[in-house]
Amino acid sequence: MSNKISIADLPTFDVAEHLKNEDDIAAYLALVLEDGDPALLAATLGDIARARNMAQLARDTGMTREGLYKALSGQGNPSLATIMKVMKALGLRLSVAPAAHA
Repeated sequence: MSNKISIADLPTFDVAEHLKNEDDIAAYLALVLEDGDPALLAATLGDIARARNMAQLARDTGMTREGLYKALSGQGNPSLATIMKVMKALGLRLSVAPAAHA
């Protein structure tokens, strides 16, 4: 008898379940923005949107739920206008700071 565990035996992790308040959301988004990966940013906004209420976000942005899911999947390629619209509806904003020089 083998005690090996397969990947299918592991619990599913959904970060949206752990975004309980504004500080959690801001910390998560700030960390992802440091990475600089546009697909990861889109997927992160999707996580935040799911934590907040995707249907309400669709109403607030004037987009369809399906369109939001697609744009914020990490596979989508949302425009900057879409990202800004989503962030505004989520009550978030981007800010700029000089890059640290190593």
